[in-house]
Amino acid sequence: MPDHFIMMAIGGFFLLLGLALVLLGRGEKKGYYNSLTGKTDAREFLEHWPERPRVGAVKIGGWVSMAVGLALIGAGIFFWLRG
Repeated sequence: MPDHFIMMAIGGFFLLLGLALVLLGRGEKKGYYNSLTGKTDAREFLEHWPERPRVGAVKIGGWVSMAVGLALIGAGIFFWLRG
């Protein structure tokens, strides 16, 4: 199997992993903010203070993974066409 196909396969894996992480991050954020509605602390619910960086971290990691996957797929296509 040529090396460019391996690069494209790894890029596809990163793309699928990134998509899964973005969807997981959306669900995590939704679950977190839905749990805030039951709390009596109105300030945390209205102002989102104190800030919880963990809630968006999975989604950001997913976007980074998708960017890496697209770059690897693009490089694999470039090397495949260049021969």
